Amino acid sequence: MNIVDSIVSFKDSRGEIIDLIENRNINAVTFISFTKGAVRANHYHKKTTQWNYLLKGKVKLVVQVGDGRIEERTLVPGDLVSTDPMEKHALEGIEDAELLVFTEGPRGGKEYESDTFRLDTPLV
Repeated sequence: MNIVDSIVSFKDSRGEIIDLIENRNINAVTFISFTKGAVRANHYHKKTTQWNYLLKGKVKLVVQVGDGRIEERTLVPGDLVSTDPMEKHALEGIEDAELLVFTEGPRGGKEYESDTFRLDTPLV
């Protein structure tokens, strides 16, 4: 799990413009909603990097690389966190939430399952 620091690119009386991701080839942008207690993912990708940007609510992100230490982070609106290839990950809605996922790699549309490997033992 990599925490991405978002930097305001432009700000004036109208608001802010923030470049969330730069210089990457994004293959899909996915909107995911959570009801409180909903669990998603519990998988990893061999070739795909994903950036999770929380729009609304709270979500717990749980990750593990190989058999290493399990890490958890509570995401709040405005948090941007990436998961890398081979990084096991799961998400749980702490409350109703909305998340955008930016994907680099074979993960969108008809390729949804081509790089998704389910965990035998779920993280959540």
